[in-house]
Amino acid sequence: MRKLALGLLTLFAVTASAVSLNGLPDPKLTPGMANPSVTPQNMAQNICNPKWSTKSVRPPTGYTNDLKKKQIVQYGYADKTLTHYEEDHLIPLTVGGNPRDPKNLWPQPRTGQWTAVQKDALEVRAHKLVCSGKVPLRTMQREIAKDWIQAYRKYVVVSPLK
Repeated sequence: MRKLALGLLTLFAVTASAVSLNGLPDPKLTPGMANPSVTPQNMAQNICNPKWSTKSVRPPTGYTNDLKKKQIVQYGYADKTLTHYEEDHLIPLTVGGNPRDPKNLWPQPRTGQWTAVQKDALEVRAHKLVCSGKVPLRTMQREIAKDWIQAYRKYVVVSPLK
């Protein structure tokens, strides 16, 4: 019985940490949420306005740190050190991601193959493509929410779009 319990515990730990290994958030916990205040009709006044800044909508650090603590537990990460994660918006603020909804935030590991470094490059590229009209806002939001790594490969690494 002890061996079975240990085996199940090991299986749970491997399953729970698998999210952190592949670089994607758990879609049940973090499916991605768009900001209802940003639409294709008004994006020129907010995200695509050169005077607009993510600072105007970014939640305070106290909010994201509290959420990060809770989500590290929900995600089953063995490493509980807060500085080892970036509380990241799945749908970036730069393309109309919801700034405060926990369904759009997750503790993204700072180490591994797919980290905040690559995600940040995607965010910059996605903003440029959306605001230039080369990729529709809702398309970009949907693709990033579904699989940001695939969106990175499509738009950052091999994109024919300039």
